[in-house]
Parts: sequence; C-alpha cells; structure tokens
Amino acid sequence: MDCGYRIDLLVEGILILELKSVDQLKRIHEAQLLTYMKLASVKTGLLINFNVTKLKDGIRRFVL
Repeated sequence: MDCGYRIDLLVEGILILELKSVDQLKRIHEAQLLTYMKLASVKTGLLINFNVTKLKDGIRRFVL
C-alpha cells in the first residue's frame, strides 16, 4: 500500500499477520490490524504476540 502503512505479512492475499512482542496486547494493536484489513480488503487477520509463555495464548483472530 502506498499510504505509509506496513503489513507484517500478507499470506496469499487472504490473511494478514500482524506480529508483536509486547507485554500485553492493547486496543491500538487491534485497531492497527483492522485498519490494514480494511485498506487491503482482506477479511481475515491474526494478531500474534510472541512475548507469551504459550504461543497459543498470544494469538487473536479477527474477521471482517
């Protein structure tokens, strides 16, 4: 996208992965992912926080 936004990973045009390594995911992280999804017209996104003990606890799925 030419508007200054940087998607971490776009998988086959159908899934956006937004990768973080923070103590706690915040609403701003969710808003960032949802903005990317809307601008790219992608319906599914994963917000992944790697700063957790179990990776499955750091994954949040979003669908428009």
